[in-house]
Amino acid sequence: MINLKYSIEISAKKEHVWKTMLDKETYQQWAKAFSAGSTFSGEWKQGETMLFFDPDLGGTKAVLEIFNPYNEILANHVSMVDKDKNENNEHEMAKKWIGSTERYVFTEAGNSTKLEIEMNTDEVFAEMFNKSWPKALEIIKSLCKK
Repeated sequence: MINLKYSIEISAKKEHVWKTMLDKETYQQWAKAFSAGSTFSGEWKQGETMLFFDPDLGGTKAVLEIFNPYNEILANHVSMVDKDKNENNEHEMAKKWIGSTERYVFTEAGNSTKLEIEMNTDEVFAEMFNKSWPKALEIIKSLCKK
């Protein structure tokens, strides 16, 4: 596993950044940086299971191990799912993905929030995340200005 980190400063209170990141409508807008139809199902809550997916491609199933409102989220990816939301853990990419973690940290200073993303994942995913997370963060920043 490798550790990847991304961050951005956003001129908004952390509650606003948090809501912008997690609201389904705005999530779908910034998650386009990963895949055009990206969405989620599940409840943003400690211990809950979430599906993050593109209905045409499939995605991932994660457990929210930490859910500290307005401060931190830690998602542990436990499975990959196909476009019909069936788990597929035998595929070679699934074996590399399972166990990946994704942490979001929101730190407020004055009227600004630093949003940090930390990924622990197999190196095979590094290029995709290095391309997609910076775009996603810029979209979140833009959405926060609206």
